[in-house]
Amino acid sequence: MNQPVNHDEDYPPEYVAGILAAVKTIAMVGASSDPTKFSYGVLRVLHEIGYDMIPVNPKEAGKEIRGLPVYESLASIDRPVDMVQVFRTSEAAYGVTEEAIEIGAKVVWMQIGVRNDQAAALAEAAGLKVVMNCCPKIE
Repeated sequence: MNQPVNHDEDYPPEYVAGILAAVKTIAMVGASSDPTKFSYGVLRVLHEIGYDMIPVNPKEAGKEIRGLPVYESLASIDRPVDMVQVFRTSEAAYGVTEEAIEIGAKVVWMQIGVRNDQAAALAEAAGLKVVMNCCPKIE
């Protein structure tokens, strides 16, 4: 069982480092092909440092971002996903979290500016680790 994490304080460095060391495959919900968007830059850096990145964006499904095929939804991904990174609104994070649980992800990571305590509670109750309002590129 996961230790509960206090999402109102800075995450312990070992918690974040442990997640980033354990995950290999990251599905980025809200990935954008627009190089001026923050999600594009984060996807680029994480991909370049060796993570298996899976862009998810229904508006760009079937296309590619940085040579990576874009999926319509988490459910449409054809391989296991370790971490779901949420580049959507805080309100949308709950639905994304439900999908992350359904596909068997181990981590839900909500990007800077994204926080949903109900989604975090749902994920943690299902055994997932959660990070909110934080960027793995920065960490």
